Amino acid sequence: MLENLTAVNLALLGLAMFSSGFIDAIAGGGGLIQTPAMLLSFPNTNPVEVVATSKTAAFFGTSTAAIQYRRFIKTDPKLLIAMVIPAFIGACFGSLLASHISPESFKSSIFFMMIAIFIYTLLKPDLGKVHVEKHSPRKMMVIGAIAACLIGFYDGLIGPGTGTMLMIALVAIMGFAFVGASAIAKVVNATTNLASIIVVGLRIGIMWKLGLVLAVANLAGGYMGSHMAIKKGSSFIRIFYLIVTGLLILRLGYSLYLE
Repeated sequence: MLENLTAVNLALLGLAMFSSGFIDAIAGGGGLIQTPAMLLSFPNTNPVEVVATSKTAAFFGTSTAAIQYRRFIKTDPKLLIAMVIPAFIGACFGSLLASHISPESFKSSIFFMMIAIFIYTLLKPDLGKVHVEKHSPRKMMVIGAIAACLIGFYDGLIGPGTGTMLMIALVAIMGFAFVGASAIAKVVNATTNLASIIVVGLRIGIMWKLGLVLAVANLAGGYMGSHMAIKKGSSFIRIFYLIVTGLLILRLGYSLYLE
């Protein structure tokens, strides 16, 4: 597949991957750029294989951002484990079902949920600026595990917007500041990407050469995005998050009602 791309096509895909890595590292939602770009580039290839190839590249950018955040922001390792394992399991099941069921009804419920959360965040300017202790540590792990499993399933089944939805759960439900939420979301999202890569790679196949070449661009974007987010803090991430969420709503609405 890599041989069939012109230099211009490859450069444009690399730019899309860099941009998606940058955006995803700050507020999630990088799949809004990279998934359509990949699907448009390979219209005659199994879309599940194309998305899995996209996630192969994204895994490197997300992992780089996760490492960056972990260097500067301390998170509860017990909470991370409580979210990572269910997220991996959920993503495996979502990936297994991806080629068998229509995701339209699932996308519809996500669409309306995203609108509600966008309005809620917009009307609460202090939301996510500082960490708020909303629940006991035990309850936080239960909520985190359930949210991670459901969002992991979504990532395996559909994909775009996973990081943004993790941010929603961590900030609006669990009380994290945006910068702390980003640190956790990157680790969980890297895990869901890995699950999809393993399942689809074993069942259908992945364009490995292309995925690894594009991973370089995504990694660079992830590094720069996470560096900027850590430097600018929660207020900057909140603005970026609202922009990305708004774009995700428009993209989902278009695919549901106008395509």
